[in-house]
Amino acid sequence: MKLLLTAINAKFIHSSLAIRSLKQYAACFGEQIVLQEFTINQDPDYILEQLFRQHPDAIGFSCYIWNREMILQLAENLKKISPQTMIFLGGPEVSYDARELLASFPQVDLVIRGEGEATFLELAGHLLEGTPALADIAGITWRMPDGSIAENIPRPPLDLADIPFVYHDLSGFSHRIIYYETQRGCPYQCQYCLSSVEKGVRFLPEERVKQDLDVFLAQKVMQVKFVDRTFNCSRRHARMIWQYLMDHDNGVTNFHMEITADLLDDETIEMLHHARKGLFQFEIGVQTTNPQTMQAIRRAVSFEKLSEVVRKIKAGENIHVHLDLIAGLPLEDYTSFGHSFDDVYRLEPDQLQLGFLKLLKGSGLRRDAEQYHICFRSQPPYEVLETDCLPYADLCRLKLVEEMVETFYNSPKALRTIQFIGTVVPSPFAFFQALGDYWDEMGYRAVKHTRADYSRLFYEFCTTQDILTPHLDVIADLLRFDLYLGENARRMPEALQWDAPDTKEERSRFYHNREQIDQLLPHLSEYTPAQLARMCHIELFRYDVTRLGNGRHRPAPGLTAVLFDYTRRDPLTNEATYLPVTLA
Repeated sequence: MKLLLTAINAKFIHSSLAIRSLKQYAACFGEQIVLQEFTINQDPDYILEQLFRQHPDAIGFSCYIWNREMILQLAENLKKISPQTMIFLGGPEVSYDARELLASFPQVDLVIRGEGEATFLELAGHLLEGTPALADIAGITWRMPDGSIAENIPRPPLDLADIPFVYHDLSGFSHRIIYYETQRGCPYQCQYCLSSVEKGVRFLPEERVKQDLDVFLAQKVMQVKFVDRTFNCSRRHARMIWQYLMDHDNGVTNFHMEITADLLDDETIEMLHHARKGLFQFEIGVQTTNPQTMQAIRRAVSFEKLSEVVRKIKAGENIHVHLDLIAGLPLEDYTSFGHSFDDVYRLEPDQLQLGFLKLLKGSGLRRDAEQYHICFRSQPPYEVLETDCLPYADLCRLKLVEEMVETFYNSPKALRTIQFIGTVVPSPFAFFQALGDYWDEMGYRAVKHTRADYSRLFYEFCTTQDILTPHLDVIADLLRFDLYLGENARRMPEALQWDAPDTKEERSRFYHNREQIDQLLPHLSEYTPAQLARMCHIELFRYDVTRLGNGRHRPAPGLTAVLFDYTRRDPLTNEATYLPVTLA
């Protein structure tokens, strides 16, 4: 008999921790439990065929907002071609309406509610050995032989120490993100989040955490994302992990954590300043800076304290900081959201994630949607359409802002250029909105562009803004700088070109100067001048763009030669390394 656990991930680089945890917890059944992963971008017919070829006696799907609709369609068709196969679902997208789902979708036989490891172990025992009976398995809602629906008692939370490590074999993860958890639950009650449903926080024991991390460090995986909802809700637990990773750093692996900034004290920040650049990546949910909105969503966070901590973290210049905002929250209109955006933008995050409220099943805001007049899509991901404060037309304009932030700031196709512009314009939000409106009016959203084209079109927009007219030469230099950081561009847009001195001979002499190469590029000292010229690029700028200071100051005028080294890139942004050089 075969049980097939299936995950349909949002992207190929993602992996499913859930189905691996279920299989490992039920390891006593060995090869009778099989895992299979797909992505939502694959052809549903292909996925259906692959599932059918497994000839499973039972198949379970891990359900989230991004894959629920596809899974229900697959389940319907799978039941038609293999009616004897039992189909069961689990995950956050089916845990809060299990009875209604079974009533609406006869192709589904059973739902595992909430935490699934112990429940799946007993279900596997029922299917493979005939015991226990379904009626005795806590945490399931199931279809009885007479067609009626039974909902068993909830499953009590597990001791996390009892959940085994799942990544003993990392051979298939060379190009995928590894998801890892050291805690479950969250101490906060944010009403847009499902973590507020579970009371209390459970942690993995310290020694177990260290053993698990040793596996990732020894294998030198590229990135590990902690799925802990608030990684530093326990100061001791977080400091223990940070210090251990710093002490055992392999020089390669990046660890991503979602933290609450206002919980960090100065002692911890000082400790983090000693971490290797790129070792840690922090995601911080700001969501809004509107006090009334924060009160409505029960988010007791001081933006002043958060801002102070973010600035201190960034002062270390070694940790990438991602800040998140949510549009469509209660009591926040278009103007208020613009203020929130500007407040967060001025903290100069390495990435600014602009998301839109999703009314998740089981969340407090979904329960209170009518109270706040929140209109949202009936289908996953249940995204907000409008509120009494934010009409649909305004939300559509915010979608343009999101697109421009993703395209030019987070990509980052024009990060340093935009950071500079942020010091010139009175409102970065208004700038992104104007850019989005222009992009839409010119029809640029409907066409794919090269990176060079993006730079050209961005500059084209800047020429239409009176406030930027005195700075167009700086903007052109910075756009070229951003472009060369991303790629060794063979074609520079004409609008960004300038009457630069011919430095062909000087560049040739630079690459032939072995002493200089050994000093500045020791990792490339074995290569010939011709090879160096292909692996690197030297560009001349009218301003010292290397001393921009993350956009805080206008670069000083003065002819500056910059060498871009494409053999070494930032592990997080994939940008080329660079350094100013002297051409003689």
